[in-house]
Amino acid sequence: MVDKVLTANRLTDGIAVWLNANGEWVPSLQEALVARHAEAEAALEAIGKQAYADNKVVDVALIEVQATGGKLWPLRLRERIRAEGPTMEYAPGYAAADPEFIAV
Repeated sequence: MVDKVLTANRLTDGIAVWLNANGEWVPSLQEALVARHAEAEAALEAIGKQAYADNKVVDVALIEVQATGGKLWPLRLRERIRAEGPTMEYAPGYAAADPEFIAV
């Protein structure tokens, strides 16, 4: 079974967020709670559905990750870009993503 984390976008500003072990939506993938079995995945899905229903987040999804070198890496390119930021500088305060992190 592949490890998974729960991700979404904050309703207030659209920033990509991940659910941490304290039940908070945080902007760092590295702080995410990792589900390693089916029961944990089901629990995360239920939490995500409730957060969506409560208008806290949108676009809720479980995504596949792997831990390599002590760092969580999303398996899909889309999720790597969401985790690390845009692939180019586009606005003050938003640096381009680390090319090594988003390389597939």
